[in-house]
Amino acid sequence: MAEARSTLLEQDIQKKREETRKRFVIEYAQDSSDSYDARDMDRLWKDDVLVDSYLECSHFVMENTLKMISDSLQWRKEFKLNDINESSVQKGLLDSGMIYLHGYDKEGNKLFWFRVRLHVKDLKMLTEKKRYVAFWLESHVRREPGTPLTVIFDMSEVGLGSIDMEFIKYIINCFHVYYPKLLAKMLMYEMPWIMNAAWKMVKAMLSQEVVDTLVFVSKSEIQDHVEREHLLPSMGGTDPFKFSYPPFPDDFQNPISETGQEDDAETGEDDLETKDTLEQNPLALKPRKVCFAEDWDKDCTSTWKASRRPSDAFKGTLLHISPAEELRFGLGDGEKRCLISLSNVTRNRVAFKVRTTAPEKYRVKPSNSSCGPGTGGTITVSLYGGSLCCPQDRFLIMAAEMDLSSDGGCADLAQFWKGVPKPKIMMHRLRCRMRENLNLALSPVTDRSYRMESIGRQDVHATLFQLMASSSRLEENMDRCLRWQKVLTVLVTVLTALSFSTIYTGEWPL
Repeated sequence: MAEARSTLLEQDIQKKREETRKRFVIEYAQDSSDSYDARDMDRLWKDDVLVDSYLECSHFVMENTLKMISDSLQWRKEFKLNDINESSVQKGLLDSGMIYLHGYDKEGNKLFWFRVRLHVKDLKMLTEKKRYVAFWLESHVRREPGTPLTVIFDMSEVGLGSIDMEFIKYIINCFHVYYPKLLAKMLMYEMPWIMNAAWKMVKAMLSQEVVDTLVFVSKSEIQDHVEREHLLPSMGGTDPFKFSYPPFPDDFQNPISETGQEDDAETGEDDLETKDTLEQNPLALKPRKVCFAEDWDKDCTSTWKASRRPSDAFKGTLLHISPAEELRFGLGDGEKRCLISLSNVTRNRVAFKVRTTAPEKYRVKPSNSSCGPGTGGTITVSLYGGSLCCPQDRFLIMAAEMDLSSDGGCADLAQFWKGVPKPKIMMHRLRCRMRENLNLALSPVTDRSYRMESIGRQDVHATLFQLMASSSRLEENMDRCLRWQKVLTVLVTVLTALSFSTIYTGEWPL
């Protein structure tokens, strides 16, 4: 697709866009206007990026482009994607954890998980499951337009009752027809040999471009694509994540003051934070109050002393950040607070702000400020109340260079973050971890309640789906046994008849 675009000038691409829109209206929309949602048609007319994605996916072949757009828009209207929300999907499917978004691959693409063993093949539920997939994809596109996905088909421990190549083919087509350019790659994890024959049939129906995005990986190979911290323990990873509904908030939240309003240095119009730079949860979350310690002075400035560069530091283009990877908390009074050291390595003032996936559990001081050239400082992160940190908790530090003329005050910061381009923002993530000796300090009651919180409802629903899959396999085995029983009964009857015939006639019938 990139090669096809590189051979065309921008003016040629613009002509292709215009031709696509005009021909689609004439050849498709006029005769079947009821087949498309008016909102999708309006977006097709205004969104150049959308038209470009269809053109590139079809290699700028106009007939193929028009057919792809028509199929995509009809599919969107069939599943009412412009109005789809949680209530549009069966709650049992949302609870199942069969599909969810969580973590990143090594290229920074969001991971789209499909746990095949939790899928039970059922033609009556096929339409609902297709809507379920569409819900997750559409939610992601609304929150993070243009952000690619890496799909992991987790086929470990798959039984015959879970094998549904038609459903897998549907998911693949969603990316290559309905959401072109959304897919980065697909990782087929631990595909069992019993699926080889079915897969060969599906592969023959896919284009070579689709096949090229598929990567078959084993437990020892998947870490070439995804870091261990984003892989489940069963895959050799260290992420203890367990899906529960509503899902764990995997997005970084904006700071909210104790009055319930956003931080003074930011406004709700700051789409940069919520759409362009931060990953968002596909399901609607209620706003949560986050308690920050006292802000800096009213002019949001402070005299920072230059700090020595720490040995365990992330060396970014704008800031050196220590610790480099994780914040470690404990239960003691001195262990509920962590320090993040920053060092400005540029010749300009650098603005920074901090986000977290669990704003109700932490206090951050300062959460939004700046530091002058060659200076450094410390951000204090404290656990709030009796909260305990979880391995899923994350912090995001965002930094960008400011003009030397700016003093880094509240007004300057608010205006600055509204207009700073995304490519100029340095971002670094930190994970959280409890100290290793924490389990010894936990009382039995605290330990039990903590474990219960981490277990959630996922185990219950996962067990139910496993039972359903086992029941389906048992039914198939019983049907197979019954068929063999009938065959054996017929054979025994025939042999018995032949035996009686031999006894009475004294001859074996020819």
